[in-house]
Amino acid sequence: MRQLITTLAVAFFGFTAMAQEKPENPNAATIDFETEVVDYGTVEKGANGEREFKFTNNGKEPLIITSARGSCGCTVPSWPKEPIAPGESAVIKVKYDTQRVGPINKSVTVNSNAKTPVKVLRIKGKVVKPEEVKTTPEKEKSSMMAK
Repeated sequence: MRQLITTLAVAFFGFTAMAQEKPENPNAATIDFETEVVDYGTVEKGANGEREFKFTNNGKEPLIITSARGSCGCTVPSWPKEPIAPGESAVIKVKYDTQRVGPINKSVTVNSNAKTPVKVLRIKGKVVKPEEVKTTPEKEKSSMMAK
C-alpha cells in the first residue's frame, strides 16, 4: 500500500510539473551571435584582453539580457542593460586577465528572455611571456689574425 501511494504521488507531481511548462512564443526575441567563439590567438602577457561578441535580436520582441557570467574570475563580461529592439545589434564585451601565462579556454554564460534563454560563449587562445629584451650589447668578435 505504501509503495502504491508513493508511486501515485510521484506520478501526480510529475504530471503537474509538465502541465506548467510554457508554450513556445513564436514572437520571442532571439540572440544570434556572429560567432560564439573568440580566438585570441597568441598574445603576450599583459596585452589587451578585451574582445567583443556581436549579436542581433532577430525576433519580434525586445531582447533583455539578465546576466552574463564568466567561468572564473579571470574572465569578466559586460553586457547591455537596456532592452535590444527587434532587428538591432549590440555587443557583449569580455575582458580576460592576460597576466596569466598559458592556454586560454574559458566560457561566458549568457541568460536572457530569448527563445534559447541560455547561450554559452567561449574564448580561447594562449598567453605567452614577452621575449626578454637584451639589456647588454653583444661583444664584437675581434680577429687577432687580421694583420
